[in-house]
Order: sequence, then structure tokens, then C-alpha cells
Amino acid sequence: GVGVIFYIMMGLRRRLRELGWFKARRLAEPNLAELLDLVALGTVADVVQLDRNNRILVAQGLARMRAGQVRPGIRALCEVARRTPSRLVPSDLAFALAPRLNAAGRMEDISVGIECLLTKDDRSAMALAAQLDALNHERREVEQSMQEQAMAALAELELDERHLPYSLCLYDPDWHQGVIGILASRLKERLHRPVIAFADGGDGLIKGSARSIPGLHIRDALDSVAARHPHLIDRFGGHAMAAGLSLRQEILEAFSQAFEEVVAEALDSSDLEGVIHSDGELGEAELSLPLAEQIRYLLPWGQGVPEPLFHGDFELVERRIVGEKHLKMKLRPLQGNGIYEAIAFNITDEDWPSGTQRLRLAYRLDVNEYNGRRSLQLMVEQLEPLLPESS
Repeated sequence: GVGVIFYIMMGLRRRLRELGWFKARRLAEPNLAELLDLVALGTVADVVQLDRNNRILVAQGLARMRAGQVRPGIRALCEVARRTPSRLVPSDLAFALAPRLNAAGRMEDISVGIECLLTKDDRSAMALAAQLDALNHERREVEQSMQEQAMAALAELELDERHLPYSLCLYDPDWHQGVIGILASRLKERLHRPVIAFADGGDGLIKGSARSIPGLHIRDALDSVAARHPHLIDRFGGHAMAAGLSLRQEILEAFSQAFEEVVAEALDSSDLEGVIHSDGELGEAELSLPLAEQIRYLLPWGQGVPEPLFHGDFELVERRIVGEKHLKMKLRPLQGNGIYEAIAFNITDEDWPSGTQRLRLAYRLDVNEYNGRRSLQLMVEQLEPLLPESS
């Protein structure tokens, strides 16, 4: 959306220039580059494919942010998210700034986020950013509770992760309508299959948010269900990986069965396996802060242009839980002597295999900033115990 309207405004400015509109009114032409911080944030936040065109927009927007040419609202969001504007990268926009903006629409009123982006006053921006930060904390608590309820519901159905159907449709009347999209996304990532999470929509309807996996166009799947069973879905819309729909609560079971039939026809069991594609192993000399810095700023990484992912085998030297559910580790490569800091998000002691001392990791090189000090950190995407025969 931001990219489309940006180019419309560029076209309008060009046409007005050709007509002599600015000269006739003795007006300076608007500098549309001043909007590129918003364009970059919106493009990344909406998980838009970073093709050549969008990559240029994001790169130019980030360049302006790092140079200090950033509006007060984005600067305030960086402050509450503990990000440094001069070092922003797309992952900061995606995982630190965007969730706080989105929390307004999910939990209360999106106008809070809009006002934060539009204000020209630093003090007002900080107050609004603090409000958005509080809403994001609330959103995370609600999401965690809903995720625990969803996993408990699967347990009650006596479905373990090894014997799940091809798709999952879950409903709870107490779930928050603004958070079901995140819940569906989290469950999809964890269980590697299409998920639709439903919440009460009022007037006898339930509203669902669907998330898909590669190999299944979720909107087309819903279209197939609607074509075969015209009475099931009240309305729906979306695209390949995400969709929304509404239907009557009493026909949820019938819809779930119809959806499962369509998904089972489109996918086979291999599509439901979580696969990680690695760019290879790194030698100990390559596990360095300079290489992490070079990768960090080489490109605007994002949708369609994933940041390099590596794998390797390590010995666990030390571990501790930080921030309630993040695993902080010190690791030594099995074929090396150095000690490296690493972190894995959303892992607790309950998830940790007892007695594990050697690990196989999939990780990205990250730059950790703390008290003005920058150091190498391995950002762990996946970890598993290293079996003796695998060493």
C-alpha cells in the first residue's frame, strides 16, 4: 500500500510540474523523499516481496533513517523498542517497530499508531510510543495465553504433533479477535501445516484468521471449499499465505472437515515437514563480528531475500533463561576452541532435552549491542541434540 501510493504521488507531482502548477502558484515542489522512512517501514511491516523495486525503496528509507532523517514517531518507537536509528536494519522494522504499531489495531484503536506516525512533536511522539509499547506487552500476554489454550485443546483431542491432520481449525469463544492472526501464524510455524484460528464475531458468527505453508494457496483453498459447499462460508478474502473468513459457529465442524479434504488433496506428507535450508557451515575464522556487520548491512534482507542461514555442531558451555522464555547460551564449536554467545527465542527449560551437552544449530550471524559494546551473537533459528552417531 505505501509503495503504491508513493508512486501515485510521484506521478501526480510530475504531472503538476509539466502543467506548471507549482510555478504558477510560486510553490516549492514537495520533497517526496521525506516520506521514505514511512515507505520502508510499511513495506517491511506488510511482509511485501523485496523485489528489485521494493528493495530500492527500503534501502533508501533505511539510509535516511540512519542519517537521522526520521520522523519523531519512528524515532520514539525506536526508543521504546531499544533500537538505535543510526543502525536500523529491516529486522528491526519487522520485529520491533511494526508489532508495536500493529498492537494498537489488535488491542484497541489503530488511530493511536497513526497519530504516532503523523505527529511532529517529540514529546507527543514519546507518549504515544509508550502507549503502543504497553499495548504490545498486553498483546503478547494475550497471545501467550491463547497459544497455551490452543495446545491444551489439541492435547484434549489426543492429537500429538506426530499424528496431526493436514490442517487445523481451532475456536475458543474467549479468544481475542485482534490476536487470532498471530496465534494462527505461531501454530503454523510450530506445527508446519495450515492453521485457522477462530474467535467470536458476534451475531452467531465466528471470524477466522488463516495462515498457510508453501504449497497451499490459502485463499484458493477457501474458494474451493466455497465452490463445493456454498452454504459453509459467509465471506472470505486473502492471498496465498494468509486469509480471513467468517462463518456460523454451528457449522464449524462441517467447515473443518471440508477444509481438511481440500488441503489433503493439495498437499502430501512431505509438505508438512519443517525444512530448513542452510547456506552451509562456517569455519571458526568466519565466526566474527566483521562478517556479521558485513552481512547485516549488505542488503535489505526480507521477504524473498532471506538473510544467510548457517549450520554447525557445538558444545554447550553455559546456558540460562533470560526474559522468562529465551535461552541464552555460550557455545564452543566441536572443531574449534572459541567461545561464542548465542540466543534462541521462545525456548524454556521444559523444551530443553535433559542432559544435552552437544547441539546441532541453524543460526544467523547477529550483532549484539549492550551498554555501547558491540559483539558477535549467534541468532539460533533451530536447535536439536546432537546424537553420538551424528558427530
